[in-house]
Amino acid sequence: MLQEKVFWWTTAEFPTGEAEPPGGRWDVAVVGGGYTGLAAALWLARHGARVAVLETHTIGWGASSRNGGQVLTGLKLGIETLFARYGRDLARRLFAASLSAIDCVEQIVRDENIACGFARRGHLEVACKPAHFEHFRRTAELLAREFNHVTRLVEARDLHNEIGSDVYHGGLVDEASAGVNPAQYVAGLGRAAQAAGAKLFERAPVTGIERQARARFRLVTARGVIEADQVLIATGGLTGRATPALQRRVVPIGSYIIATEPLPESLAGRLLPQQRVVFDSKNFLHYFRLSADRRLLFGGRAAFAPETPDTVRESAAILRRDMVAVFPQLREARVEYAWGGTLDFAFDLMPHAGRHQGLYFALGYAGHGVALATYLGTRMAETICGLKVDNPFAEIAFPGAPLGLYDGRPWFLPLAEKWYRFLDWVS
Repeated sequence: MLQEKVFWWTTAEFPTGEAEPPGGRWDVAVVGGGYTGLAAALWLARHGARVAVLETHTIGWGASSRNGGQVLTGLKLGIETLFARYGRDLARRLFAASLSAIDCVEQIVRDENIACGFARRGHLEVACKPAHFEHFRRTAELLAREFNHVTRLVEARDLHNEIGSDVYHGGLVDEASAGVNPAQYVAGLGRAAQAAGAKLFERAPVTGIERQARARFRLVTARGVIEADQVLIATGGLTGRATPALQRRVVPIGSYIIATEPLPESLAGRLLPQQRVVFDSKNFLHYFRLSADRRLLFGGRAAFAPETPDTVRESAAILRRDMVAVFPQLREARVEYAWGGTLDFAFDLMPHAGRHQGLYFALGYAGHGVALATYLGTRMAETICGLKVDNPFAEIAFPGAPLGLYDGRPWFLPLAEKWYRFLDWVS
């Protein structure tokens, strides 16, 4: 029987927030209880700051516990685009930061003893068209020449060693990427932050932020009012009206996942022999992997709209159809879970972290948030404490919508969906 429920939630025990309402004065108020906010809170509390994490729902409720658990090298934009847009030096620093972000996750998992299945088995990107594989070839050459970063091309004739499907035209393997159980990871981050001294306040949506005298801030929440010397906005795809200038720069995009029943070991081994995390080369992409109990988790942008019961149900049917097209072996497999989550995309498809109107922020991960949110949360914590930090994402412009035609309500998503489907058709 299909459950419209996040499979990962059945595997994790989340920390419990503070019973008493927030109040008083804090060194730092962190708005958002996902990877960004908890990584920042952990670092800040470890270094002596009094930290209040204000979460609208429960710890890790958003995309941090709903994603595919792919801890990836690189960014949403390809290497060639990064070079063309930002120049060689800055592009190199941006890509290097994506590698450091995986190291950051790995170190936190090790230092805090978080049992979350973190494993560097690499990622496989599969080519949906022959032209896409030729793009992989250029990418591999560029990564090796400019970054000394080695990837491996897999010709279509050899792809059966990586994936039990005949629909793709080759692949690109990057051994530096990892997989993780995202719910166990964010729950572990929350417990580590608590143990370091941070206070986690759940069901405390921030409805207003005001600048006070002496550069302090007053934050109004549904559970009480607090004051803070500094504020970090870490709200991702759920960025709202309390920070309108940031809300107008972030588009909430829905992404959806289904999970099969546990598969026989022999079948799971044929589907993904190397147990890598996998995604394809389309704009309207699919991504998939095996869970620890051998379920196939198959996700994608079945719809751009953020999740509702209707979009989850509709997307489950679309994703099951697409999964069987990739893996006909799963035609009789039961799909037991289906869910959605809301990702944060900036208009330039890049992460951004810096300071605006006195507020620190880190947003816009575009599907690369497991690593980059952890990394930028940590970097912003260091920045708040006055350390000199090499943060290339603070050096790039954070654009709003063209002509200012966006107020935080993404009316244009149906048009964007059609546009990206068209690009996939003609590419």
